[in-house]
Parts: sequence; C-alpha cells; structure tokens
Amino acid sequence: MNENLNGQTKEELLLKIKNQKLLIDELLAEKEAEAKLDYPWKGNLGHWYWNIQSNDVVFNPMKVEAIGYTIEELPDKIPYSFFTDKLHPDDYERVMENMSQHLEGSTPVYEVEYRIQAKDGSWKWFYDRGKVTKRSEDGTPLFSAGIVFDVSKQKSKVENLEDLTSSLIKLVDKDELTGIRNRRAVIRELKTHLLDSAVKDKKLAVSMIDIDDFKQLNDTKGHVFGDYVLKEIAKTLERTLGKKGIVGRYGGEEFLILLPDSSKDAAQQFLENCRAAIETNEFLKQEAITISGGYTFYTQGDYEDVIKEADKNLYQYKASGKNKMTG
Repeated sequence: MNENLNGQTKEELLLKIKNQKLLIDELLAEKEAEAKLDYPWKGNLGHWYWNIQSNDVVFNPMKVEAIGYTIEELPDKIPYSFFTDKLHPDDYERVMENMSQHLEGSTPVYEVEYRIQAKDGSWKWFYDRGKVTKRSEDGTPLFSAGIVFDVSKQKSKVENLEDLTSSLIKLVDKDELTGIRNRRAVIRELKTHLLDSAVKDKKLAVSMIDIDDFKQLNDTKGHVFGDYVLKEIAKTLERTLGKKGIVGRYGGEEFLILLPDSSKDAAQQFLENCRAAIETNEFLKQEAITISGGYTFYTQGDYEDVIKEADKNLYQYKASGKNKMTG
C-alpha cells in the first residue's frame, strides 16, 4: 500500500523528484556549455523550460508579470496550455504549427512572434525562441528550453511607422485640389495594370476624360468656380466607378480612367454611367456641364502609347460632338 506523504503518494513524489532532476540536469548542462546567452535586447523576459513528459513549465516570473499576473496567482503546476490558451485567435494556429513542426524535428528551432492576452484583456506582443534539448532514443521530445521577449513597444513603433508611411503615401499620391489620385499616382497604377494585362492576358480599358468647354467656364465664372467644378466632377467619377475602376486627375480638366479586366461592352457601360452621372449631377446640371471621353484597350507598347491612343480617340470624336463616350 502506498504511503501518503503530505497528500502525495510515493509514486507521485518519485515522479516529482525525477522531473526536478531533469530540470536541474538541463540547467547544469546549459551552464557548463555556456549556452545560456546574455541577451541585451529590450524586453527580455528571461528563459523558460518545458518538461514535455510532465507538461510542467518553469519560467522567469517576468514572463507572467508582463501580462499582469503575480506568481502568487498561479497554480503550483503550470502547464504549457496556460500560455497557449491566451494566444490571439489569429495567431494560435500559426504558433501551434510552428511548435509542432519543431517537436517533430522538421525545423531546427521553434521561433515565432505572437500576441498574448494580458489579465486586463489587452494584447501583448511576444517573440519566442526555443529548442528541444533532450529527446529519447526514438526521437520523442522530452525537454525544451527557450527565451522570450516582450516586443510590444517595438511592434507599436513599427505599426505607427507603417501607418505614418501609408498616410504619407496617400498624401503624396493625392491631387491637392480634387482629393483623388494625382497624375503620378494614376500613371503608376496604369503601369502596374499594363504589366498585369501582359502577364495574365487580362483586358485593360484606358479612357481620357475631358470637361466640355471648361476654358469658357473659367473665363465667365472665374477660376474659383472652376475649381469647385473640378472637385465635384472628380468626386462624382470616383463614386460612380466604385471599386470597378480607377480615376485620377491627369492634368488641368483632364481625368484618366482605368478599367481593369473589362470587356468592351462593360467599359462602354461604365464610361456611359460616368457621363450620365455628371450630366444629372444637381450642382453641375445647373451650369449644363458635361464631359466627353475616348477610350482604348491596351494591346502593346508602354503606358505613353496607350494614353496617346485614348487621347487621340477623345479629340477625334469630340470634334464631331460633345457629351459622349467613344472608343
């Protein structure tokens, strides 16, 4: 009959001693091999050790303090799942797959960044790197050790920098007057879609749009009023195209429209919708403002060639009338 010592059987005590010895042996081996590197990086939360057989995790208290817990709040035995249960849902599968591959021996180390939920519900970013340091003769992992860092501040700086960069790009790409893409931005889009059209054999319609009698409008109503007209037309074109097309101010009263992966009938209909939207716009309607456009489909050459072709179609057909879209 097993003796009961402090609520534990002899077998349980022996197992506990065995696990403790495994941890001590690992720490001594690490010390002797001088494998315990001194990481000077910010956010160092210290080492962790995972006895895979007993599923016990030993770690520096800073690891749990970083997510708002005290050692006193933790159970005596802390399983691996104590941390994995707190992983962000979007990171869980990736982290577990990373660890699984290493445990199977497919990768030399376990290395991953993830979000972990703190006690107050907030998310912290951790960088974790570890390795199986002991396996059985048949390759079964027995013991793993690693080091973890709180990289939340670094991640926050990177995210803020990405947001700032994105904002600056949008600012640089935006036409100052109308708020839509400027010439540089719409031409860059054109170059990208030309390449996509050539490689993937997708049709690309390119249209040059011109405001009818805009010079006369500026002469009679003034440039300030002309600016209002440009803004309203730009806004109307962008709203009418939605996600199906791309519009940018090419220069003066001219706008460039791109219709990726569009058939001839679809392109004609989209451009006709744009023309009608301008003609029926309440503000523009009062001044009888209309637009005309010519379009072409990219076949070969560079971006300048396709713009010239669209521009040629615009003025060829505009000579025979206004307020229409032709290709």
